[in-house]
Amino acid sequence: MTLTSTLSSLTKVSVQILEAFPESRVFALYGRMGAGKTTLIKELCRKLDVVDEVQSPTFSIINEYKTVEGASVFHFDFYRINKIEEVFDIGYEDYIYSGSYCFIEWPELAEDLLPEGTVRLEISGENERVIRF
Repeated sequence: MTLTSTLSSLTKVSVQILEAFPESRVFALYGRMGAGKTTLIKELCRKLDVVDEVQSPTFSIINEYKTVEGASVFHFDFYRINKIEEVFDIGYEDYIYSGSYCFIEWPELAEDLLPEGTVRLEISGENERVIRF
């Protein structure tokens, strides 16, 4: 499926993604620097009723956010990961298999570690964002 989005229609796109994968909890976002991965994750988190400020975990590698109900949502950014051992060192399995929503930016290095059923979102485009899954 392919969705086209402008910043103003991102709310609609995030709803469509969550409705298309109601049982999925792990989402891997692919795209170049500045493609809108973090912006899409912010909107997905908003639709999930996250109450914390959503920002890229570029330096911390992982952020945990809480929803209104107290559920956890995890946001990974593997951009600064240099080797697969670093993914193991952060205890990724505890997060990925927790049953909580997990959004992963720059998942390429950890591709072999992603569980079956991971939703892969490819974001491309300039003025309009094309989101393929």
